[in-house]
Amino acid sequence: MGLQRVAVLLAALWWGGITGLSFLAVPTLFAMLGNPAVAGPVAARLFSMQCWAGIALGVLLMLVLRRQRSGLPQEASSHALAALRGLLVTMVLVALAVALAMGQEFGVAPHIVSARATGGNLRFWHSLGSVMVLGQWLLAGTILWRVSGNANRS
Repeated sequence: MGLQRVAVLLAALWWGGITGLSFLAVPTLFAMLGNPAVAGPVAARLFSMQCWAGIALGVLLMLVLRRQRSGLPQEASSHALAALRGLLVTMVLVALAVALAMGQEFGVAPHIVSARATGGNLRFWHSLGSVMVLGQWLLAGTILWRVSGNANRS
């Protein structure tokens, strides 16, 4: 399997995982259980697993993109420079998405747990976490779009 196909697969798993969890599984969980006190901790665990999956998929995708970069032509043609620039932009997007996942897991999630236990500002932390998930989803979708655009060439 070519590196380009591996990149598409990793990006699709990342975007699809966030999509399935955020827009299908968690809303269904809250609707079926009916009690936020019961559904909340389960949703938190699912989001934690998604963060770890995003971090792992992002790191693997970065390794694949780095390997693709080493396979680019070394001449300074406009085509080679455009390909390098596109690859570097995609790598930056991956790094941003991984940073959001890490920020959510290690920064926001503990504050949500603490706010639930102490009566802190749960609304703020939950909103921030939702924005971070949305950011990861948008970035993962953009990454998938970018890497799949080159899939026919490999």
